[in-house]
Amino acid sequence: MAKRKYVHEFEINASKKMLYPYLNTASGLSQWFADDVTINEDKIFNFIWEDEDHPARQTNHRTNNYVKFEFIDDEDDPSYVEFRLEENELTQSVFIKVIDYSGFDDQEEQADVWDNLLYTLKEIVGG
Repeated sequence: MAKRKYVHEFEINASKKMLYPYLNTASGLSQWFADDVTINEDKIFNFIWEDEDHPARQTNHRTNNYVKFEFIDDEDDPSYVEFRLEENELTQSVFIKVIDYSGFDDQEEQADVWDNLLYTLKEIVGG
């Protein structure tokens, strides 16, 4: 299955410090990103969607700036999702930049999924 990179920025009215726990903790991610998220003793995140497990490693992060999860699905070309918190210095606006590298077939459907996910996050944080 061919993989593609989806990149999109979403403006959100919340501070980077407030948003970061929703992007890098199991409890935060399970509120908006997946049906449930757990972490095992080896620090492997398990994202659960529609009763299916999707284990991932947090391969990179910087507090209040970004986090990257690499899914343990294909060691040669793993899928990943990365969340970057960016701030416009002039307007003080905060954006979540989503980078989704996966085998999602329909790009329009993928955009709709991310729109809905980020809408949910905005509702939770009031932004």
